[in-house]
Formats: sequence, structure tokens, C-alpha cells
Amino acid sequence: MSDRRITKFFAEFEPPEGMRAELLRGEIVLTASPDLVHNAIVEAVQDQIPRTGWRRLQTQRVAIPEEPSEPQPDLVVIERGTGPDRGRLMPAEAVTLLVEVVSTNSVHRDYSVKRSIYAAAEVPGYLIIDPVMAQCLLLTEPTGTGEDADYRCRRITKFGDLTPLEPIGIELDTSEFATHENVTPHHYP
Repeated sequence: MSDRRITKFFAEFEPPEGMRAELLRGEIVLTASPDLVHNAIVEAVQDQIPRTGWRRLQTQRVAIPEEPSEPQPDLVVIERGTGPDRGRLMPAEAVTLLVEVVSTNSVHRDYSVKRSIYAAAEVPGYLIIDPVMAQCLLLTEPTGTGEDADYRCRRITKFGDLTPLEPIGIELDTSEFATHENVTPHHYP
């Protein structure tokens, strides 16, 4: 199926109840609804980003230029006063920071696939919050194109430490972030 046809199909696609759908490099990816650890972390992050300067959008799909991808990050942060007020897609060029909270079945997607998609779209900051490994990874300075795109700078902080979020000028308090129990550690970042 052509990129145009898959994008059109995806725009009309209704995922099964309790599932979330994303379009990642021409592939429709279905995932289960997030658990409480995940949702509590997203809420804590959103609460710490000042509403006066930033829009903090959940369940917002992002339009990625030059490729058939419409990811739905856990949190999209844009400067207040930028970006559209209507529509189903936020243009990547309006985004300052994207946040993904890792689940046990999203590790590869969050650390690899989405990382290169967001870097190729030149999103200034990508924060991966990982309750499997009890750490945060902030990626900045996107470079490259396509699947080879990545971020030049990375900062890893452990849960409990302040995590500087340079793209939006705050320090994130991670002390209340919970972890997943009884899960196998992974090898990322």
C-alpha cells in the first residue's frame, strides 16, 4: 500500500476498544491502554510543566514530515501560542518536547523506532521515562534523516534525581515516579 493510502486508511481507522493505534513508518501499531504506573508518571510530568508558557497535550498525534508516521506520544509539549488550535495532528515543527513513558511492551519502539522518527522530524527534545530501569533519558540536538536519524546529546538520570529539561527550561522532579515490578531489565539506551 502506498504511503498516501496507508495515511488515509489510518486517518479513518478505529482501533478496538481498550487499544491505542499509532502509524510508525507505514505500519499500524496497536498497544494496550496504559497501566497506572504509566498514567501516574505522565500526570506528574504534566503537572510540573508550567501551563503559563507551555501547552501539555496528551493523546495528541504528531504529523511527521516526509514519512508515513503519526505517532501518539504520551505527552506533547509546545510553546503556548504556537501550533494549530484545531485538527487531529500537531505538526512536528511546532513541538518542543515529546515524552514517552516506557511500558514492558514498548521498549524497542520508544528507544529505537520513535527515537529516529522524532530526530528525523527535528523535534528539539525527546524524553524517555523508563519505569523498567528507573531512569530518564533526555535526547537533544537532532541530526540525520530517516531511520539513521538520532540525537547528538543524551543525558541519563535516575529516578529520584532532578532531570534538567533544557528544551523547556525546567528541572523535572522524578522522586515520585514508580517502577514496574518483576520485569526483566533491558539493554537500552
